Amino acid sequence: MSAILKENIDTLISQYQDGYSLEQAFYCSDEVYQRDMNRLISQRWLLVDHVSRIPNKGDYFLFDIGEESIIIIRQSDEKINAFFNVCRHRGSRICLEHEGNKGLLSCPYHAWTYELDGQLRPPRLMPDGFDKTQFGLHACHIKVTHGLIFVCLSKDTPPDFDAEFSEFNEMFDFHGFADAKIAVKRDYPNQCNWKLVVENFIECYHCAPAHAEYCVVHPEDQLLALGAGPGSGPKEAMEKYQPILDEWEEKSRAMGHPVYEIDHDEHSLHLAQLARLPINDRNFAAETRDGKPASNKLMGKFKQCDHGETAMVFNPISYILASNDVAMMVRFTPRDAVNTDVQLTWLVHKDAEEGVDYDADNVAWVWDVTIKQDKKITEDNNAGILSSRYQPGPYSTQEARVATFVRWYLNGIR
Repeated sequence: MSAILKENIDTLISQYQDGYSLEQAFYCSDEVYQRDMNRLISQRWLLVDHVSRIPNKGDYFLFDIGEESIIIIRQSDEKINAFFNVCRHRGSRICLEHEGNKGLLSCPYHAWTYELDGQLRPPRLMPDGFDKTQFGLHACHIKVTHGLIFVCLSKDTPPDFDAEFSEFNEMFDFHGFADAKIAVKRDYPNQCNWKLVVENFIECYHCAPAHAEYCVVHPEDQLLALGAGPGSGPKEAMEKYQPILDEWEEKSRAMGHPVYEIDHDEHSLHLAQLARLPINDRNFAAETRDGKPASNKLMGKFKQCDHGETAMVFNPISYILASNDVAMMVRFTPRDAVNTDVQLTWLVHKDAEEGVDYDADNVAWVWDVTIKQDKKITEDNNAGILSSRYQPGPYSTQEARVATFVRWYLNGIR
C-alpha cells in the first residue's frame, strides 16, 4: 500500500521537527520513494557482494535494486564488469536467472549478443549504416577493492570512491577481505520501507525487549552506550562505559591490532562510520552461542582473538561487521516504497573448510536470529505507520544515531 502524497515533498521537509520520526509519506509514498532513489540511493556507492561469489570467467549474479537489475560478471581473473540488464535493441532483460555462468550475454528476445566486456556482436538483418559500436551494454559504475564489490547507479560521474573511503583501507587489509570466501548467504525480504529497516538497525533502544539472544552476547552497559555504534547511546552511558572501552583498546593495541573511530556527520556524502569495539570483553570472543570463535582460522592479520569487532558503515544501507574470524556483509536494498530486500553474507578465511573449521549455522546464529526478529518488528512498524492515526514520535536518548540519519537523509533529498 502506498500513501497519497497530500503535500509537496519540499514542504514536508521544511516542516520536519528535529528529534522526531518522519511524516507518514516518507515511509510509504511512491513519490517520496522515487526521490529517494533518484537523489540519494543512486548517487552513492553501494556494497553488493564479494568477489568469491564469481570466481570463474563468465560467472555472474544480478543485483536488483528498485526497478534496476545490474549484471555483475567476471570477464577475466583481473576484471569484473557491471552492466544494466537491458538489451540495447528493444529493452528486454538479458539475464533472467539470478546467477550462473555465460560465455556471452545473449538476449532471449531477438538474440542480440554481447561480449563479456559489453560490446555488441554484429546482429542479424540490421539496415545499412547500422553501427554496432554505438549499441554496447550500458555500463554501471563499479569499484572492486580488497575483494569487495561496490556499484554506483549514477548517470553522471560517481563520487570519488578512494576519497570517500581511503580511511577504511588499513582495516580492509587487516581483516583480509581479499583472502576471504563466502561461508553463508541468507535473504530476509522485508515488507516495509527501507528507512524503517535502517532506523531499526542503527538503534538499540529495542534490543532489550526484542533481542534476547543478542543481549546474551553483548553486555547491558555496552548496549546502552554503543549498541548501534558510536553516537547511538546516551552521553552519560558512554561516559560510564568509557573506562571499559579504554582498557579493551589498550589490550587490543598491545596485540598489534589497530583501533579506529571515524564518524562522518549528517553533512557528509555517505554518512560513513568506522569503529573497532569489544563484542564482550568478559567472556565472548565472538557472536556465537558459546562465545568461542566461529572459525578455527582467523582472518587477515589477526594472530589471536581480542574479543573485538570492526563496524564499517559505507552508507546507511551498506555495512560490514567483522570480528577476528568472521565478517558479515549487510545489504539493505530498496525494492519499492514498502518493500526492502535484506541480505546477510558471512565471510571466512579462504582456506577454512566447512565442517572442519566452521559450522555454517554457528557462524550465522546470532544475526540470523536477530534479523528475523527485526523483520517482524519493522513489518509491524510499517503496518502501524499506514494508520490514519500515525503521527511522528520523539526519539529517545538511545536513538541518537537515528536522528543523525534522518537529518542526513533529508539533506540528501532536499
